[in-house]
Amino acid sequence: MNLSIVYALAAAALFGASTPLAKSLGLGLSPILLAGLLYLGSGIGLSAVRLIRDRGWKPTGLTAPEWPWLLGAIAFGGILGPVALMFGLTRTTGSTASLMLNLESVLTAVIAWLVFRENADRRIVLGMLAIVLGGVVLSWPEGGGPSHDWTGPLAVAVACLCWGIDNNLTRKVSASDALFIAGAKGLMAGLVNCSLALYLGAQLPSAAQLGPILLVGFLGYGISLVLFVLALRGLGSARTGAYFSTAPFLGAAIALLALGESVSAAFWIASALMAVGVWLHLTERHAHEHQHEATEHGHWHVHDEHHQHEHGFEWDAKVPHSHVHMHGAMKHSHAHFPDVHHRHRH
Repeated sequence: MNLSIVYALAAAALFGASTPLAKSLGLGLSPILLAGLLYLGSGIGLSAVRLIRDRGWKPTGLTAPEWPWLLGAIAFGGILGPVALMFGLTRTTGSTASLMLNLESVLTAVIAWLVFRENADRRIVLGMLAIVLGGVVLSWPEGGGPSHDWTGPLAVAVACLCWGIDNNLTRKVSASDALFIAGAKGLMAGLVNCSLALYLGAQLPSAAQLGPILLVGFLGYGISLVLFVLALRGLGSARTGAYFSTAPFLGAAIALLALGESVSAAFWIASALMAVGVWLHLTERHAHEHQHEATEHGHWHVHDEHHQHEHGFEWDAKVPHSHVHMHGAMKHSHAHFPDVHHRHRH
């Protein structure tokens, strides 16, 4: 569990840094084209890493029932979400957009609780309420005047909804190869968005501008997504989203320090509320007696209390390895998150 938390926080740090950088690097570009290039950088980079790791092309390992979940995640998280975010960045400051992205964790959790039936306790719900209140304070019209432009924050909120759906769909395939999942999303989303932007008349940037954009996409969208998938595997959708909600704080800090943007008192009030919400999530503990049903799946693992099976090949008990394996039914009690082995009802 601790390693999964590290994955989530590292993913947050990379993605948080990419938001203000994308706003700065994408000046003069079509929002759709910028979103496409960021994901294309992710897809190209991760596909190259996977080819090097596997020393050539290897099967994905996805089963037929898993493909619809992945394609749905690509549509919402790789195509619709980035376009909405890039549109929102053109109509709001980088610091405001970065903090508004905290709504992604809230919407991820709501979908996880209502649709996919992940468990939620009082501490998690209170944390989510604090984050929502922070988002309301952040987007409230200054002085109550009618001239406030709501389209920017609204577009960022739509992006958060798309990514909330994406996160829950990706959780369904999180036990599979994270490099393939993230790389496939990057390539497909990048090609679709870039093609659409060029069809609408967008112009490709110069090589000097293109290189940094692709690099930001590889790190902030690609490597970040790989780490996020690994965190989903160990924490579930709602809690991974909670840890990932630390991303906007880093993004806001970069926007303030590097880009010289100014902020109001509402920004700091919203920051405090969102920080309280994140703290409540980070200090949550969930333990009770639970029943494991018999199941069969494949992922990287070591032999612990949840993995007690025989092998038809030589192996080192201390070294993580991956293969399809069977879990027998069992009942026990310990602290846990809704990971790939703890998706039971409460």
